[in-house]
Amino acid sequence: MPYKFTKIAFTPAVKAAQAQRGSRETYARFEQSGTSNDSVTPEIETFIAQMDGFYLGTVSSNGYPYIQFRGGYPGFLKALDEKTLGFADFKGNLQYVTLGNLSENDKAFLFLMDYRHRKRLKIWGRARYVEGDLELIERLKVPNDHSEIERVILFQVEAWNWNCPQHIPIRYSEAEVAALKAKITELSMLLGDRTSSNS
Repeated sequence: MPYKFTKIAFTPAVKAAQAQRGSRETYARFEQSGTSNDSVTPEIETFIAQMDGFYLGTVSSNGYPYIQFRGGYPGFLKALDEKTLGFADFKGNLQYVTLGNLSENDKAFLFLMDYRHRKRLKIWGRARYVEGDLELIERLKVPNDHSEIERVILFQVEAWNWNCPQHIPIRYSEAEVAALKAKITELSMLLGDRTSSNS
């Protein structure tokens, strides 16, 4: 069964570029092998549950892509079922570019990057916003997060692909650095205790 993302991403112009540069034959075989990659797997659900941010891409009526970072407590992006992701949309700068774009074109893209483990996930789909649904807002709330929620955005998964880790720099979050410092302090104290007991 062909990978679904190749049907979306490999347009005639992309295939022509691959052919001109010698990779078309390889990707023609790749297109026909593997799973469809159009549903949320347990691996993806676990991955997104650990993420504290991602990039959301939409398309404007004038054809320009628009990328916006969405951040929150880990787990604020949730898998609602095997085809649907959702997140609470917090109050921001009130430009509403994403909402305007989605009102005309529901095609959307999620780009999730885990710098610490050098993993990135690309998800193609269609998105819509839902306002005034208190039950859905409650379902997508993260405990102890008191950010003001304006609406919910639901993302219907059409295809996904894990990207290669090449060229991803390793970065640590503030929480990860704090944990590492605490561990170093703990080990230093343990080493100091052993040194003093041996002297």
